[in-house]
Amino acid sequence: MISHYRGASGSAVDLIQLQYSETDPAPMSNKSRLRRVFTTYTRRRKKHSSASKFTLTSMLKEPLRLVNSVPLNFHYNSSSSTDLGARRGVFSRRHYGSVEMLASVETDGADLFRRFRVESGERAEKDELYGSPSTPVLENPEYQTRWYFKYFLGRLHQNYAGVDGEKVPFFFSVVLTDSNTEGVQQYRAILWRKSGAQKINLSHTQGKSLTVKSILSNFKNMDKLEKAPREIFVPELQKDLLLLEEQEGSVNFKFGVLYAKVGQTVDDEMFSNECGSKNFDRFLSLLGERIRLKGWDKYRGGLDVKGDMTGKYSIYTIYEGHEVMFHVSTLLPYSKDNRQQVERKRHIGNDIVNIIFLDGNHQHHSSFKPSMIKSQFTHIFAVVTYNSEEESYKLSVYSEESVPLFGPTLPCPPVFRIFQEFRDFLLVKLINGEKAAFNTPTFAQKRERTLDMLIKDFYTEHLADNRGTMLNRRAFSDVLPEASRGSRRKEEARQVEFVRIGQALKLDTIVKGDAPTSLATTSLFKREPWEPQCFYPDFPHDIVCGDSWGENRLILAAEAGVFLLEEGTAHRQIFDKTIQAKQLNVVEAHGILLFRADKGRDSRIHVFRLSDFENQPKENGVRNKTDIRDQKLEKTKGCHLYAISRPGDSHLRMVVAVGRRLLVLQWRHSAAWTAWCASSDTDTVDGFHFIRELPVAEPAQLITLVDSPVKGGDNQICVAYKHQFDLINEKNGDTVRLHCVEGNKVHLVSAVDIYEDEEAELLLSYNHTTHFQKLSDDSSTEFDFQWNAVPNTIVCAFPYVLAFTTDTIEIRLIINGNLIHNMVMPKLTAITSKGDIFFATTDPEFFQVRQERVKVDKMDRDPSLSPPTSPHSEYFVLRYQQLKLCRQ
Repeated sequence: MISHYRGASGSAVDLIQLQYSETDPAPMSNKSRLRRVFTTYTRRRKKHSSASKFTLTSMLKEPLRLVNSVPLNFHYNSSSSTDLGARRGVFSRRHYGSVEMLASVETDGADLFRRFRVESGERAEKDELYGSPSTPVLENPEYQTRWYFKYFLGRLHQNYAGVDGEKVPFFFSVVLTDSNTEGVQQYRAILWRKSGAQKINLSHTQGKSLTVKSILSNFKNMDKLEKAPREIFVPELQKDLLLLEEQEGSVNFKFGVLYAKVGQTVDDEMFSNECGSKNFDRFLSLLGERIRLKGWDKYRGGLDVKGDMTGKYSIYTIYEGHEVMFHVSTLLPYSKDNRQQVERKRHIGNDIVNIIFLDGNHQHHSSFKPSMIKSQFTHIFAVVTYNSEEESYKLSVYSEESVPLFGPTLPCPPVFRIFQEFRDFLLVKLINGEKAAFNTPTFAQKRERTLDMLIKDFYTEHLADNRGTMLNRRAFSDVLPEASRGSRRKEEARQVEFVRIGQALKLDTIVKGDAPTSLATTSLFKREPWEPQCFYPDFPHDIVCGDSWGENRLILAAEAGVFLLEEGTAHRQIFDKTIQAKQLNVVEAHGILLFRADKGRDSRIHVFRLSDFENQPKENGVRNKTDIRDQKLEKTKGCHLYAISRPGDSHLRMVVAVGRRLLVLQWRHSAAWTAWCASSDTDTVDGFHFIRELPVAEPAQLITLVDSPVKGGDNQICVAYKHQFDLINEKNGDTVRLHCVEGNKVHLVSAVDIYEDEEAELLLSYNHTTHFQKLSDDSSTEFDFQWNAVPNTIVCAFPYVLAFTTDTIEIRLIINGNLIHNMVMPKLTAITSKGDIFFATTDPEFFQVRQERVKVDKMDRDPSLSPPTSPHSEYFVLRYQQLKLCRQ
């Protein structure tokens, strides 16, 4: 049991870790073999009068269960941090299918060619484990993306209208709220433009209100406006803004289901099947419930619910808050005299996503081609076959080429023997597919025209109504300020009416079933995709930097010194507060600890053997400034930044920034040699050899070493300063401008190297943006995606990329930038992501962790020197532990 105590700095710290495990300890391959699954752990908490007791969670003692009660067994093999770190940056778009050109013959004999991306699940490596990127997770979930409905409606907030530098109208909404953020107050802002709603959240500091002008400046090209936007006070504007948000797409879905027999090659034959088979009926019962249309009062998906004009029955279901209506070909009206079955085609042919149930065995699966269906509107076909002997479903997906990549990827082989598992996967794939289709040029242009028209109409209407009113003098004031005394009553009445109308709109949206978070359609227990595990509670210092050491140790630097944390024991100090470490790395392949200490001209990099810190007595193991004199690299005097190469079998390289110079150093032994002759690699500062010096235009603010994916190729250095990212050849210093950042306010975040099919790429992050940059001449995959908040740290873990801010962890898909999940944690600090992902927060009470006893020896501490802490004053070291789940 752990006692909470306050450290010398007046605060305490907890750490969190995300852990990845690999069953294949072989070296990194060209394609990623990482498979992750989202699991939910349980937390038990006992309340005490003085402080809460937290314990570590054992993940390996018993099988865990997902919320749907499907048992899943863990297969866990520990692998080195070197292997994990190398694999994390590897990914492949080929998981998401390949593009093929398919032809069909029209009635006039002409060939019609359409290009489709084919996902067959057939890859070189087999997916024995059911984990991500095949884990079914909804992308851009509405309960996290529909901000105006969730955070603004029914609450007091401000709305503005203005024109940008190109004289195009826009609306701007801002609210100060702590809803669903564990007590963390944040500014949430939405910029409504014809290109779509842009969203950001900003941290709120008590007693320091942000102005609307400062919030607007965080959006691109909005820092300099010729004319200040005016606040719109009429409460009816809330309905208009809700309409703008609804243009993002419906929260409910309708999918076509077409029954086809083996040998049918044209859609007329398929639509003319009057009824289905037993296997088809079994499939329909898996999709949802059979409902009577007449009198149906829920989502109807365009079907007639009054006079049976579109059939008597249909299939309906609810999945994670989404209502889904299926347009089933055999349940829609059939006409013997109409060969084309126009009534059936009218619904199914106008659905963006179609399911094709091919009534045959799996060997007939490839006989369907999307060219058989004469529909220019349908963009995605999901082909399903059922094998009665094996009792399994097989799935393949055809997506029109313009549809952006979407998940989950099909497992290899794409055969499902657990029916509930197949249903979840299919529904998530269909929902994600329709959302992705809305971003094709066809739909995106229509949406932009609609938004442009609506915004212009609303701007004209509300600016005309707002003329002459004296209340708009509040433009560019603090968010929700106090009204003046003379108009206090009038302002209070306006606010009450404003909130009342917003609450009525919210209730009406829920009743109609159009709400992104409806209590009537949302499961009470939502499966959370990422659940952290408490690694070490109640660390008593603010963390500056740190790194993991092996499977269960951390080395952390704080203002009070450098500490060693080991799971199950008390932390101990290894350097006192005279050593102020600013950067720190554990290089296990060579058994060394690197850290940059001090600042200005006194700053240097120090090198120690990790063996120096094992089994040290507490009273004699703390080093001071005098003890480290012989461990510093004199060549690095005055350095302000450094970076090391990725772990691997080549030589460890380090690039050190000293003013406008880059120093390239290399460890004398390769990792392979050290592994073979570990006892001979005992060097510290003598182990590094100076290679060369490279000049740079400005002092580097970021450094990333980009290893050549080809053996013998030139390694590169990505350097960022001011408004640009450059790529420097490590051998000859040749410099290439990678990316320029526009704007007056530029906050450089990181440059993360990733690798796909023997090609290096970079994720360049700055402000709210991550830019996907290829290093080859082919720049076709360059794209940007936006974070909701400015990140402090970016971590890539295919197929996901995680952004750590001061109080949130935002998780997106790397292949399209779609939001997967967002977690809010107060005073969040990312520590390391070399192996497992460790981070710290001050309030882990909401984490679902199992309560167990933790053996921590603190009995020798004088309680009078460490009084009990107040709530939320300790940092908890947490860890994301990703484990593979075996398919049943």
